[in-house]
Amino acid sequence: MKSHEVAGLFDQAVQRLRGVVESGDSDDGSDLIRRAAESGADAVGLAVGKLSDPDRVVRAAACDLLGATSSLHLDLREEVATALIRLAAHESDPEVHWSIARALGDTFDARALPTLVALAGSGDTDVRFQVAVAVPAVLDDPPEAAGEAVLIDLCTDSDPQVREWATFGLGFVSTADGEAVRQALWDRTQDTHPEVRAEGARGLARRRDPRALPLVRDLLVQDEVHTLTFRAAAYLGDPSLLPLLDGFDPGADAVAEALRECDPLLRAQRDEAAWLLLHAVHRRRPDLEITVFGERCDLGLYLDVTDGADLSGHWWVDGLLRRAGNDTERAADLVIADVTPTCVRPYGSC
Repeated sequence: MKSHEVAGLFDQAVQRLRGVVESGDSDDGSDLIRRAAESGADAVGLAVGKLSDPDRVVRAAACDLLGATSSLHLDLREEVATALIRLAAHESDPEVHWSIARALGDTFDARALPTLVALAGSGDTDVRFQVAVAVPAVLDDPPEAAGEAVLIDLCTDSDPQVREWATFGLGFVSTADGEAVRQALWDRTQDTHPEVRAEGARGLARRRDPRALPLVRDLLVQDEVHTLTFRAAAYLGDPSLLPLLDGFDPGADAVAEALRECDPLLRAQRDEAAWLLLHAVHRRRPDLEITVFGERCDLGLYLDVTDGADLSGHWWVDGLLRRAGNDTERAADLVIADVTPTCVRPYGSC
C-alpha cells in the first residue's frame, strides 16, 4: 500500500470517528484503521506525525492506528509504545486517553504500566474500562506491585463492567497472589453483578483458596449456573463436587473439564498417560531433557523437551494426546517430529 493510500484511509477514519465523538454514531472507522495498519512502518510514521495535531479526534485516531499496527506488526510494538507513552505525558483529553489506553494494551509493553496506572485515575468510566482491559496485557509474570495494586483498585470501581474486567485481569490473566489479591477476589464474590461474582469465584478457586469450595458448592445449586463456576470447580478439583456436577451435561466442555479434574480416577489416568508419554519420548531420544509439570495457577500437565541448545518444544499434554488419538506412542512421535528440524528428519529433504 502506498503512503498516499494510507493517508487517505486515515482521513476517512477520522471523519467517521468524529461522528462518534460529536454525534454518537456507531461507526468509528475501525475497518479503515485496520486496512491502513497493514502498511506497517508507513502507518506508524503517519500516526506519530498526527499525535501533535490540535484536533483531539485526529490524535485519538492516530492512537487507534498505532494500536492496530502494533497488533499486526510485532516488530513495531516498541516504537509504538514509546510514542504513546510520550503523548500521554501531556495529553489531557479523555477521548484521546481512551485511545491511548486501548492502544497501549495492544503493545504488550511493560513500560506502559505507569501510564496506565495514571489513566486509571480518570473520571471517565470509559477510560477506566480500557485501562482495566489493557493492564493485564502489559504485566510481567509475576506482576509488578503497581500492576497488582491498580487492578485491585479497579475491582471496586463504581461501574460493573470495569469491575468485571479488572477482576478477570487480576483473577484469571494475572498470576498475582497474596492476601490483598485474595481479599479483592473474595470481595467480588459478594458483588451485585453476576458476571463479577463469577470472575471472583474463578479467580479465588484458581489460587486453590479454601474459601472457594463452599462458595462453588452454593453456586452449583443455583437455578442458573455460570460457565465460569464450572471452571472454578475444575480448579478446586475436589471430589465432593462430583454429586453437584452430576446433573449437568457432561458433553459441555466446561462441565467435562470440571468432572475430569474433580474425579480422582480420571486425574490418575491423565497422570499415568503423561508418565507413559515421557518414557516414550525418552526411548526415542534419550539425549533430550524431558520434563512433565503442572503450572501453579493452571489445569492439566505440560511437557517440555529440549536438547539444551537449539531444539525445544512445549505442549499441553491433554491437547497433544487428543491430537494423537490418545495414543501415547503416537504422541511421542509427534513430539519428536515437532522438535526435529525438517532437514534431518528421516525421509525428509533439506
